[in-house]
Amino acid sequence: MLWTRLAAALMGATVLIHVFAGGADVHLPLQATLADSGLAAIAAVLWHAVTVVLIVLAYGLWVLARRHDPVLETVLSGIQIGFAALFLVYGLTRLGTVLDMPQWVIFLSIPALTRFGQSRERAN
Repeated sequence: MLWTRLAAALMGATVLIHVFAGGADVHLPLQATLADSGLAAIAAVLWHAVTVVLIVLAYGLWVLARRHDPVLETVLSGIQIGFAALFLVYGLTRLGTVLDMPQWVIFLSIPALTRFGQSRERAN
């Protein structure tokens, strides 16, 4: 279950990056620039909702590292691939490049690593 544990650890690192680096780079500036208190509240809820989802993904991967569960893997991977698609689409359509928002790399890498791990672990 080494590879799936590695995927869980990478998601745990993603949580920490989101909370500490992303909070300072994105959440706090958003809060400072949104003049409407209702919009600022919604932005805060959405930011923290992403934090909750990332924590649940990390926990789900930790569980998956201990047992083979194709349904759980599909759900966890589907969420991450959806996140990756959002970063790719908005990067291309709003910024003209996928390089300014590279989060898609981790959200594609972790499901790939999970799939690799689950297939190897199932074969053994």
